[in-house]
Amino acid sequence: MQEGMKARKSILPLIVIAQFFCGSLWFAGNGVIDQLISEFELSSNAIGHMTSGVQFGFIIGTLTFAIFTIVDRFSPSTVFFICALCGALANVGLTWDDGNFSTMLLSRFMTGFFLAGIYPVGMKIATDYFKHTLGKSLGFLVGALVLGTALPHLFQGLLSSISWKVVLYATSFLSVFGGFLIYLFVPNGPFRSPSQKLNLSACYTVFKNKNYRAAAFGYFGHMWELYAFWTFVPLIIFRYNSDHDGSLSISIYSFLIIGIGSLGCVLSGAFAQKYGAKKIAILALALSGMCCILSPLLFYVSSPLLLICIMLLWGFFVVADSPLFSTLVANSVKPNVRGTALIIVTCIGFSVTIVSIELLSY
Repeated sequence: MQEGMKARKSILPLIVIAQFFCGSLWFAGNGVIDQLISEFELSSNAIGHMTSGVQFGFIIGTLTFAIFTIVDRFSPSTVFFICALCGALANVGLTWDDGNFSTMLLSRFMTGFFLAGIYPVGMKIATDYFKHTLGKSLGFLVGALVLGTALPHLFQGLLSSISWKVVLYATSFLSVFGGFLIYLFVPNGPFRSPSQKLNLSACYTVFKNKNYRAAAFGYFGHMWELYAFWTFVPLIIFRYNSDHDGSLSISIYSFLIIGIGSLGCVLSGAFAQKYGAKKIAILALALSGMCCILSPLLFYVSSPLLLICIMLLWGFFVVADSPLFSTLVANSVKPNVRGTALIIVTCIGFSVTIVSIELLSY
């Protein structure tokens, strides 16, 4: 028993590191968007369309995985590994010298498609290992994804004197490394209950469950705000610099504002163990919602320090409820359809993000 507990403790850091590395693919295009706009003469609203391309690819990917119950029928670790390799390859497609906006959108679409086999599958692997501490475990896991999402901005800030392609090569390398970590060192978990046959109805029958529906709709509201916020953090800072003759580093502060959400996830997961996932999720959702409502006032803040503090606070709360909603979703269904349940709610949640991103871009 003790050996099993030790093995599980060593598994969580591996999943977290792999999720962190592979999550860097998500905003890799956003991290170098200024260089892409300049080199390929793209329009100024390209960042919104590029992000939507990733989201749309992720939606199609999750829908495919959910309909064919892939994660419940096949080894999640193997699925994660294959998608990490393919996602890295799709990400490198942005570096093609003869590319244009259409090929870039295709590259981001395919990256998003394979991320569907990374983010929700990583959560599925965690549910197979951690039954009684799932909220805390998913807090670390989603926190790692958040930090990985912010990583390209840090790369761009630190490597700005080097070719922008280095950022894309670096994130792709990290994804491959993360995939190998899962494949080589994370076998199927003790709580895994594989589905023995194709169940095409699972992706909609789970919605008959009242608790699942409640958690799912909370997650959808959270997603409406989250990716729109992350996408436009660099533009908010850019606009503030323009209006106030500021000199805030867009890349570094974007990394900090997005990245602090990883701390929010970890702390919310820890508090959920004591106070319950539902209560902490509602609190985090309410606080980030208040930040969202007050956000137009940001452009009238005269102090750059105050602006950054408010943005950091928003970045902290905007994603703190994410692992908690995933915990509520996972705990509301039977183990043999848990992977599909997580994927389908993620699929719909990311569909919502396209609407909010495109509206804000417009």
